Amino acid sequence: MQVKAEDLGGQLRGAMQCVYLVSGDELLLVNEVCDQIVAAARQQGFVERTTYHVEPGFKWHDLYHDAASLSLFAEKKLLDVRLTAKKFDKAASEFLREWTDNDAEADAILMLRCDRLQPKQRASAWFKALEKQGIVVLIWPVSAAQLPRWLSQRLKQQGLQLESDAIQYLCDRVEGNLLAAAQEVEKLQLLDLPNPISLETLLRSTEDTSRFTAFDLLDSVYAGDGSRCHKILAALRAEATSIYAILYPLTTQLGRGAEVHGLPPAKRSLIQGFFRRKPDVALLLAECATIDQQGKGAAPGDAWQSLEQLLLFMAGVKGVGRPSRYRKFLRWE
Repeated sequence: MQVKAEDLGGQLRGAMQCVYLVSGDELLLVNEVCDQIVAAARQQGFVERTTYHVEPGFKWHDLYHDAASLSLFAEKKLLDVRLTAKKFDKAASEFLREWTDNDAEADAILMLRCDRLQPKQRASAWFKALEKQGIVVLIWPVSAAQLPRWLSQRLKQQGLQLESDAIQYLCDRVEGNLLAAAQEVEKLQLLDLPNPISLETLLRSTEDTSRFTAFDLLDSVYAGDGSRCHKILAALRAEATSIYAILYPLTTQLGRGAEVHGLPPAKRSLIQGFFRRKPDVALLLAECATIDQQGKGAAPGDAWQSLEQLLLFMAGVKGVGRPSRYRKFLRWE
């Protein structure tokens, strides 16, 4: 069955399952969930642990041999298998269905950890078999809107409390980098500062560790947040991000329209809200094509400046970097 990460602790207090799958792009959260599973398994006698990295030449059925060969010092073991989503190939599918159909080895637990699975994979026979016989934990990204609550909970776990303006400041500094956020919380805990920690105190102990992706940028566009859009675009450009790493997902989503199947609920809401404003998609795509040509030197103009104007316009920012040619042709109803 599928279990939310925050509810896994309660489930782990019962009997261990034959297989666990933890999937998501937030490596910090994936690893922390897996650490919970390892700790719970150890308490129930699965003290031996073998780690596998699925690489070319890996043979899935070797896991059966490992599960059957216990050491002199342990009666149960945990098989920790680490792979990318694309490695769930035909061989993996056959093995996983056999493992679940046979209820696996009573003295072995299979724990799989990987990056985010695609919707097609989550509809496959092997995934449904894992859902039926084991535990599946899907880790979704922490959005900018969710980050203050996530940070507050993490601070509370360490016995820390920040004033509201300090929380917001910390979110701005570490947005897009949960590992940096976790490290800042650990550092604050070690500093043994008096609660609640003020913004002034926080300023003396933090540094800018923001890290953004093109998808964070597009989320700010869909949300109509012009200032955040400007900030993220500037950061991506400063990091020498290819302009095509932004254009490709932008044109892909514009081509798909409001189709959001398989996306996290928060992202679905953002995209659907954007398309409810009825943008002229054909003209937006035409401008993307112009920017593409500018980036290749085949058309006059600065590609990055044109991209910023386009994104700010899409975000609904009035009079700020709004291309004059849109005033005649584009209408938001």
